Amino acid sequence: MSKILYFLVLVTLVASCKDAVSDTAIVHESRWEDVTDSLPGKIRVDAKAQTILNDWLEYNALEKSFDKIYTSEYIEDFELVMDELVENQKKMEMGEYPKKFDIQQIKGRQKVFKTYILKTKGDLEYRQNPKESMLQMITAFNDLRNQFNVVINNTLPDELLANDEN
Repeated sequence: MSKILYFLVLVTLVASCKDAVSDTAIVHESRWEDVTDSLPGKIRVDAKAQTILNDWLEYNALEKSFDKIYTSEYIEDFELVMDELVENQKKMEMGEYPKKFDIQQIKGRQKVFKTYILKTKGDLEYRQNPKESMLQMITAFNDLRNQFNVVINNTLPDELLANDEN
């Protein structure tokens, strides 16, 4: 009798260990091109800012990685692009900034961009739909690019900006 009871308990435990059905949207089942086709584009950078950015190797590597978002055909490609973005963002953060862009406004925008890169990467790792976090990441990258334009087109003297009394 104890052998039968032991066997029933074992069968009950094995039967209860089934995987639970997940309600999260799996991105692999949907078409990835539908997600990437509706993404907003990058904003333009002024010519004066672009001349400075052309000499900044770390930023150029980051921008090339970012451009691959629009050309990734499969979600697996996008996951690799996100890994590359994380690495290039770390290199840019640790690297040397051009003198004109070595200010807190640029570094702050870069940290926000880093936050949304990691949020998008987290959505991919947990198999959630990354569309919203991708839009936020692209917006943060556009804000970083716009900050380059603001810094270059600023007509105030540097002394006024550095003065803490004002």
